[in-house]
Amino acid sequence: MDMNAPVGANALDAERIVGKPLDRIDGRLKVTGGARYAYEMQQDALYGFVVEASIAKGKITSIDTLAAERSPGVKLVLTHRNAPKQGTGNHREAHPVLTGPVVSSYGEPVAFVVAETFEQARAAAYLVDVKYDPKGGHFALPQHLGLARVPHQADGAPADSEVGNFSGAYASAPVQIDVSYGTPLQSHAMMEPHATLAMWDGDKLTLHTANQMLNQGQRVIARTLNIPIGNVRLVSPFIGGGFGGKLWVNADAILAAIAARYLKRPVKVALTRQQIFHVTTHRSDTIQRVRLGTDRDGRIVAIGHDVFSGNLRSEQVYEAAALQTRSLYAGSNRLTRHRLVPLDIPVASSMRAPGEAVGLLALECAMDELAEKLKLDPIELRIRNEPAEDPERHVPYSSRHLVACMQEGARRFGWNRRNPVPGQVRDGQWLVGIGMSAGTRGNPLRFSKANLRLDPDGVATVRMAMTDIGTGTYTILAQIAAEMLGLPLERVQVDLGDTIFPEAAGSGGSFGAASSGSALFEACQALRQKLATRAGMDPETARFADGRVATGERSINLTELVGSGIEAEGEISPGRNNQDLSQQSYGAHFAEIGVDQDTGEVRVRRMLGVFAAGRVLNAKTARSQAIGGMVFGAGAALHEDLVLDPRFGYFVNHDLAEYHVPVHADIPPNIDAIFLPELDERSNPLKSKGIGELGICGAGAAIANAIYNACGARIRSYPITLDKILTDLPKQS
Repeated sequence: MDMNAPVGANALDAERIVGKPLDRIDGRLKVTGGARYAYEMQQDALYGFVVEASIAKGKITSIDTLAAERSPGVKLVLTHRNAPKQGTGNHREAHPVLTGPVVSSYGEPVAFVVAETFEQARAAAYLVDVKYDPKGGHFALPQHLGLARVPHQADGAPADSEVGNFSGAYASAPVQIDVSYGTPLQSHAMMEPHATLAMWDGDKLTLHTANQMLNQGQRVIARTLNIPIGNVRLVSPFIGGGFGGKLWVNADAILAAIAARYLKRPVKVALTRQQIFHVTTHRSDTIQRVRLGTDRDGRIVAIGHDVFSGNLRSEQVYEAAALQTRSLYAGSNRLTRHRLVPLDIPVASSMRAPGEAVGLLALECAMDELAEKLKLDPIELRIRNEPAEDPERHVPYSSRHLVACMQEGARRFGWNRRNPVPGQVRDGQWLVGIGMSAGTRGNPLRFSKANLRLDPDGVATVRMAMTDIGTGTYTILAQIAAEMLGLPLERVQVDLGDTIFPEAAGSGGSFGAASSGSALFEACQALRQKLATRAGMDPETARFADGRVATGERSINLTELVGSGIEAEGEISPGRNNQDLSQQSYGAHFAEIGVDQDTGEVRVRRMLGVFAAGRVLNAKTARSQAIGGMVFGAGAALHEDLVLDPRFGYFVNHDLAEYHVPVHADIPPNIDAIFLPELDERSNPLKSKGIGELGICGAGAAIANAIYNACGARIRSYPITLDKILTDLPKQS
């Protein structure tokens, strides 16, 4: 099915199973240890350990591996001297390792030691003696803005956009805001480390690996190793978190595959927590300038957003932090620009809600500043700038209920009790403030396939190369199949995470549920048609419920129709909908914050997110995802900061002790997420929208705006730590 037109009424509209807050069907496996992750697979494997470069830029002048090779249990030491020739490309196309003596970034692999045990491999790795000729490099984004270039387009969107005459309209606007915000380098910090078990059967390679997009990974592996794609199988039924850090193939997979082929034995490797920070990807820091010009009533006449981010010299991926600015608010004169600075640090790539997550930290705080300058309520300002259509593309929205989200959130949160004057509300030693932010995230749809089989025992089996990174994919797919076929949930088996199954988009970019679920919907439709036809019924009017198909007074058990088994295929493609419509999910965030009047310490007291994201496929997992995103947003606002040493190009706090993410003490029990009823018939056959990243989009800005309301400190450099607040605290009498 190509998504070219609105979908009408369908079997999911009954919502007997779909939408309900059902427990995860894989939950018991996970809490009892039955879910096996990549590193837990056992195949009489050898163990690998990565040796990282200790310089950021330069050349290896010598590498002595003799002591390591003579170390107990060691079977192989790979370096650029004995590694095979590999395919090339950017990190989304190929991931060659150990290809020469040149070092491009700190921590990149310079050797790989394989031994009988992990401990032996690790001990021997420290015996590899590498000497370098270090060179100076460009490491810190703010110091090298003069090198910025216009990057290639991101996922079909151009780096720059311009509508009308921004410069002229801004210059003549009665009210102006011109502010700059900075967001830091960030790490995905997922629980499960990157890990791979590689094994060969002749010229066929199987990788048990932590990867969010298996078919994409399959192509990258094949290109890197110069082997046919049909010879590569990726298996990843369970992934312990990714946040974008496992979208692309990393060194663990390539090194394990090369070593396993050399040694003709399975090889497994798990990156240490410290290695993850340099060997894999991260989110770039950004410098963002937001300019808003309005008339005296607060209606935007000019809106501009400039973004600088950095990446490795060979890469074109940039942080598209101005994308939401192109569609969130009305305004006839518009300018957005992205610039990429080439740096000599590890590769920057997608991290949860790339673009909007950090872009809204700037835009939504700038809107708060504008509201104060206009002496307008921040929600009223946003309502006055609600667009009737996408203001840059001039196409309709597939659906848009942002105003309803803001109004419902304001009612539930008690927004009317907010004092707009900063520093006026106290609770003992705490200065208390309330802030809000709009949220939005793109709603993409990607090509996916699904296979569905109904067996004589009445069990339906779903198969696709989709992944579940902890978001509940197994459960929502089971709910879709159960709803469509009229089966109880326990009669649906879902098999995911293997490239021998039909191709799927994978988990990322808020496209996973819609893409995989829509492919399954189509497979269910095809199977319903086959079953109804076998029963001699009209597929358009046949009813599926309680394991039976019925029409009028006639009813037949499905098991009487399947013979030895019956199956169907389904697939979904974006079609024209993404071109003809502007598709986003929306939300409104509200936060109440306490700031200690003496120390500047910040405490989150309450958070609420109200979202409109099409049909909710599972109320429990959706709420969980939204709250998880809000916690992620709190971390971006208050905690996360991957500190770069600008002298040597390495990340100083490369562990979970010093790279701070929110813990239980940082997040209040009073945090909630609700979804407004919505069906988007032009989004996909499920009438759903992506929610996996929506929760983070705008959450941090609501906290920043609440901090300003609490104490008058307008901090434009994230994270907002107490040292930045102290100088702006009101003087105590």
